[in-house]
Amino acid sequence: MTDTVKELVSKCLQARDMAYCPYSRFPVGAAILTADGAIITGCNVENASYGLTVCAERTAIQRAVVEGHRQFTAIAVTCDIKDRFVGPCGACRQVLMEFGSDWTVYLTKPDGSYKQTSLSELLPLAFSPAHLTKN
Repeated sequence: MTDTVKELVSKCLQARDMAYCPYSRFPVGAAILTADGAIITGCNVENASYGLTVCAERTAIQRAVVEGHRQFTAIAVTCDIKDRFVGPCGACRQVLMEFGSDWTVYLTKPDGSYKQTSLSELLPLAFSPAHLTKN
């Protein structure tokens, strides 16, 4: 594991600990690696009006965009499930795809172990901004 991957995994675990999830009690953390090497984190933030809940991955993307980032190389995501690797929900996969299909994704367990995959693998045949230029 490279130092960058170690830091990315560590930061997603720390972000999970900041989750606001009083309804589901399902904390999620994410850490995004930008093309220039910055790491931006996010956690899920729930709302009593459930549809307004924001996932950790989308929180991280929104924070990164506010900070001026538009190119990303990797994301680490984690939750409290210990016996298997859990990936982003479908909505988050689509939001990540907005910023390119060439992401490395680290599905991370609470103990820091991870499975490396890719966004293209998690969201095959994805709809992307390129489809909008085909009209």
